[in-house]
Amino acid sequence: MKIVLLALLLASGALAQRHKVNINTETPEGQALQQIGQESDEAKKLAACEKFTQDYPKSENLAWVYAEMQPLYVKANQPDKAVEAGEKIMAIDPEDLDTALATLKAAEAKKDPDLVKKWSDVTGPVAQKVIAAPMPKDEDEDEWKKRVDFAKQVNTYSEYSLYAMALQTTDARKRIALIEDLQQRNPQSQYLGQVQLVQFQAYRQAGDTDKAVALAEKILATDQTNEDMLLVVADSYLQKGKDPGKVVAYSTKMIDVMNAKTKPEGVSDADWENRKKTITGLGHFMIGKLNFNEKKYGPADKELRVALPMVEGNADLKAETLFLLGFSNYKMENIMEALKFNQQCAAIKSRFQAQAAKNVTVIKSQYRAVKQ
Repeated sequence: MKIVLLALLLASGALAQRHKVNINTETPEGQALQQIGQESDEAKKLAACEKFTQDYPKSENLAWVYAEMQPLYVKANQPDKAVEAGEKIMAIDPEDLDTALATLKAAEAKKDPDLVKKWSDVTGPVAQKVIAAPMPKDEDEDEWKKRVDFAKQVNTYSEYSLYAMALQTTDARKRIALIEDLQQRNPQSQYLGQVQLVQFQAYRQAGDTDKAVALAEKILATDQTNEDMLLVVADSYLQKGKDPGKVVAYSTKMIDVMNAKTKPEGVSDADWENRKKTITGLGHFMIGKLNFNEKKYGPADKELRVALPMVEGNADLKAETLFLLGFSNYKMENIMEALKFNQQCAAIKSRFQAQAAKNVTVIKSQYRAVKQ
């Protein structure tokens, strides 16, 4: 509703055309301008405007002509040319807020993330300049207030355009660029809170793990309900071998979240059960691996045994779990269990297969009483 109201305000908020026209009907140029002003057929008017820009490329009236052309291109569903017209106007008058907004909207119609970012970055500062400027001495106070109010709406819309485009684009890098631009423009923007999860997912898709972890940990400081963020942060601490207490805390929270969470709408029962099992299994696995790394083989064995049936769907993770279980039980002198887990691991094609097979041979040679 807020977005709809904003769009309506913007649609009705533009003031009278900024660019004036100087028509001298005694000259060919003036006659061409008169023809443009009197033409009611939009296609003919647009053609007359295009001809004028070719015939009079240095005319003082070009800004007015391009301002006539831009909405006609929009109506004709030619956003490329609408953007081009906007660029021509802004080159002549860099502070034309109405044109900046119209060009931003044309960029949105093209669904071009780079172009939307470019024109949002043009439109926002132009709007902010209007907002910050003192009222001119010869300006009507009511009209100036309307102009400032309109500029505030445009500034907000320029932020919304970045947010909306970030939701639409599927390119992770472009999505990140849009959101980070919004952050730099206004760290308190009302749209940032709505796009944090999208930003987190984009960092992961782009392989930018450090930024994904940093953002996730910032969010988790106040909201620990997202299992993907809990997983990424816990895994990061585990991989770096830092702060084992956080590995346990985040992994435990992840298990608790999945146990308490209800199935999201639109997700099948089978898919949801599989996700719950996988995420919960990863939580137990990370706690188990942490204990293993710290040579706490008893606690490692306990957690890894819980994780094992939950990671069945991931062959590599299953193999690693079996390998760690085999090693832990060997250290605890549970020889039959150590042999069993190593044999199961050796049967799975993975980076642990060869070593597990060697372990089986070693165990059998060391403990000849072990049944063949």
